[in-house]
Amino acid sequence: MIPTPTARPALVPRVEGALPGPRSAEYLEHQRQWESSARAYPRHLPIAIAGAAGSHLWDMDGNVFLDFLSGAGVLSLGHNHPELVRAATEQLTVLTHGLDFPTPAKREFIDAQLSMLPPGLRSRTRMHFCGPGGANAVDAAIKLCKTATGRGDLVSFQGGFHGSSHAAMALTGLVAQKRPIANGVPGVHFFPYSYCARCPVGLSPDTCETNCVGLLERSLRDPNGGIPLPAAVILEMVQGEGGIIPADRDFVRRVRALTAELDIPLVVDEVQTGCGRTGTWFAFEHYDIEPDVIIASKALSGMGLPVAMIFYDRRLDGWAPGAHSGTFRGNQAAFAAGAAAVHVVRRDDVLGNVRQRGRQLARRLGVLHDHVWVREVRGLGLMWGIELADPRDGRPAGGYARAVQAHALRHGLIVELGGRDDGVIRLMPPLTVTAEEIELACGILLDAIERCHPAQ
Repeated sequence: MIPTPTARPALVPRVEGALPGPRSAEYLEHQRQWESSARAYPRHLPIAIAGAAGSHLWDMDGNVFLDFLSGAGVLSLGHNHPELVRAATEQLTVLTHGLDFPTPAKREFIDAQLSMLPPGLRSRTRMHFCGPGGANAVDAAIKLCKTATGRGDLVSFQGGFHGSSHAAMALTGLVAQKRPIANGVPGVHFFPYSYCARCPVGLSPDTCETNCVGLLERSLRDPNGGIPLPAAVILEMVQGEGGIIPADRDFVRRVRALTAELDIPLVVDEVQTGCGRTGTWFAFEHYDIEPDVIIASKALSGMGLPVAMIFYDRRLDGWAPGAHSGTFRGNQAAFAAGAAAVHVVRRDDVLGNVRQRGRQLARRLGVLHDHVWVREVRGLGLMWGIELADPRDGRPAGGYARAVQAHALRHGLIVELGGRDDGVIRLMPPLTVTAEEIELACGILLDAIERCHPAQ
């Protein structure tokens, strides 16, 4: 067994030699032998992680990386934030597992979460704690709405991602994930999302005027439209796995108006956008709407301890006791860390930092707007995407994006890909990232985009 290094390296991006290094390669080989073929991240980020702090992590060979993946958005306050670690550690000596019993840690967490809701929602909100992952919270939200309305059909949007469980996968746009699974959850209807860089109804961005939402409006209002009144409409404010696509403001507001008119619960999936990622606590706040159900998970604890929940209008609360349960819905350490995270966010004006660093990213990445292979640079807060496409035919340049990702990794920057054919480079640094770290990461990334430029 190879021991984990105990000495923390200097936290400056540094990669020596090829990747993976010899020690990481041994860990990756052990993983290949014993873990399922569904493993994903180490296939294109070939490192074995030894430790981490703040915006950095280091591998078993002592290479240091700026982490702009942040556990897929989980590590909102960075790796091992000392105050969150202390809160969780202290809680471990008191109570670790509480099912759905009330506890001091849970009450403090609930009060902290309520304090971050817009005032209009706070007084009429109820919460339900789910199994520990976001997909389970998606399942819970759908069960809640079906129970409350007595209806069975659902509306989702092309490009959306809501998880990999059997039910959540049915709401997800990615066809490749669903193709091997027969007899999926029925009754899901997909409609175009406001992806103006690739208009889903074939219009140019200059003439689109969110005509995509018109199809939904006409279909649900048409008594001969073929779709029964649904139990819920589920929507991401920013499609994350779909390629970091912020929804058009008019699109969101029209969806909200339509669902209110027809008495359809609007479910907003904030698993990736919640807890400050976009510069407000929840992304829907940018759109001046109030959803009926909010799904939250990833960053609720601030440090990667699992917790998932839904917030919903109390008028929907028609569940019987035990209607949706989960053995690990009472993670007391996650509750303690999550309450501490809200305190840190308020005290240190973390949301202000998100907005400032987001503007910094917009400026630094703005030079790419004229790049012939860059179709669009877009984002909100600290959630940014660079879409690469072949200028000859507009097809997603997944190969180019993968080359950029690999080059960036070799120079000390971890980024993820997403969107069609993984043609979008995704940036999701910790919300505590510094101006200096943004500058350094952008330098590495812009150099990678230039050096990996495909030959024409």
